[in-house]
Amino acid sequence: MKNYTITVNGNVYDVTVEEGGAGSAAAPKPAAAPKAAAPKAAPKPAAQTGAAGAVKVNAPMPGKILSVKASAGQAVKKGEVIMILEAMKMENEIVAPQDGTIAGINVSAGDSVEAGAVLASLN
Repeated sequence: MKNYTITVNGNVYDVTVEEGGAGSAAAPKPAAAPKAAAPKAAPKPAAQTGAAGAVKVNAPMPGKILSVKASAGQAVKKGEVIMILEAMKMENEIVAPQDGTIAGINVSAGDSVEAGAVLASLN
């Protein structure tokens, strides 16, 4: 048996591997519970307004914010461009899902975002 420490996506796992001879197959064991990882620096609250609206605008895919076209307190119409998200060398317009007022912008130009991340919120 050999013990290893593996880090996956910032989570640290202790793993024990059984050494098997030729032709032996071990039954898979459930994954080990993650250990507490060393604390990382918290993500910067880039241009967050602190307000959370009722309607969330989420990133449809991972990418980089090229520009933010709206600001907190600004009235927007359904389909109006809020920001531009670059993904796979293409510029994607992130638009308001309905009429409302921008309650908060949670990202700024240059930020990298994951799919599903809350980019902005509307009231």
